[in-house]
Amino acid sequence: MRHLLAVLPALALMGQPLLAETRPPHPDTAGFFEDFSTLLRKDRWYISDGWTNGDWQDCHWSRRAVQVKDGILTLLHIPAPEGADGPPLCGEVQTNAFFHYGTFEARIRTPRQSGLNASVFTYAGPTHNSPHDEIDIEILTREPGEMTMNTYVDGKPHNGATVPSSPSFEDEFRTVGFRWAPDGITWYLEGREVHRTAPGTVLPDHPQKLYMSFWSTTTLTDWMGQQTPRDAPLGYEIDWLAYTPLEASCLFEGSVTCQEP
Repeated sequence: MRHLLAVLPALALMGQPLLAETRPPHPDTAGFFEDFSTLLRKDRWYISDGWTNGDWQDCHWSRRAVQVKDGILTLLHIPAPEGADGPPLCGEVQTNAFFHYGTFEARIRTPRQSGLNASVFTYAGPTHNSPHDEIDIEILTREPGEMTMNTYVDGKPHNGATVPSSPSFEDEFRTVGFRWAPDGITWYLEGREVHRTAPGTVLPDHPQKLYMSFWSTTTLTDWMGQQTPRDAPLGYEIDWLAYTPLEASCLFEGSVTCQEP
């Protein structure tokens, strides 16, 4: 995200209960590979439902915008019916577990549509009794041939970059990921390193939850573009999602952690 969004993700969990600083261990912190072959597991996933992150987001999170079918998790953006008073609906899922360092990977495909954002990211903030720390992968779907990366540390943006993707995220499923370590963060596209933090740069260091989201705006148009009218829903598709702890490697075939150092 660009720095004009620095304070926005702090609102990301409005409406959810505050969590204590001390959290019990969770089985997922030992690593997991999720292929969405069954409905979302309640012990692993929380579906955002019934609120919006702020005035800059014109859609509301809804269970109706989250679907699992044929081994694919689809996060939908559902336009408001013509003449309806309600807002558009959009989809987000988040882990129940908090993670502290490791490798996060996902295989994703997005539509092409100005004004929307498809993301894979980690986040913790004031709702969790934590400073705002975040690590981002975002596809601004007005240009699905690019991947944007960023971090936030105590609410301030650092380490931003954008790289091309060929083929685009619109044309094929693409595998994205990042490795978060105490001494740096490295981002990957199709198993190839595309960006890393500079030595000595400030880094997130608080445990964070893992999120997948698909949302829209009518105000952040310089960044995400203007929306265009449409009647049908759009879907951001996730084929699989995985987490590997920092000390582990190759927990599933094809992981970037299987590569030789």
